[in-house]
Amino acid sequence: MAIKRSSKVDSSFASSSMTDMIFLLLIFMVLAVTLIKPTAPVKIILPNGTQQSEVNNVTVVSIALADDGGYLYYVNSEQVSSSAAIEPALQGLLQGVADPTVSLHADKRVEWDEVVKVMNIAKDNKYKLIAATQREGM
Repeated sequence: MAIKRSSKVDSSFASSSMTDMIFLLLIFMVLAVTLIKPTAPVKIILPNGTQQSEVNNVTVVSIALADDGGYLYYVNSEQVSSSAAIEPALQGLLQGVADPTVSLHADKRVEWDEVVKVMNIAKDNKYKLIAATQREGM
């Protein structure tokens, strides 16, 4: 006597719930990317330049004007107290890094003396220095 099942097992895959999950993840990623803060902690107006270079693994030093007329110094989006504190911060970040590169983002209204201080720090520690500019017409 053969026993037959009254219901068959459905072996197909229902992908509708999977597409719902992918759609929700896509919406989350789009919203998360638009809400990410830019890398610069303050608004810096860069000088115009014609040449642009793309370098990976750079450490960014930013110099911006403060509201009180002084300067704000940042190393990779973290504020340092003064221009003298830039060198120890860079040494801590770039210790043991092969071909260390520093990108200098200085507001075009910053005095030249402040830019030269960072250039001297890079030269004394044998770091490659890149002066960040924006493309002309932007």
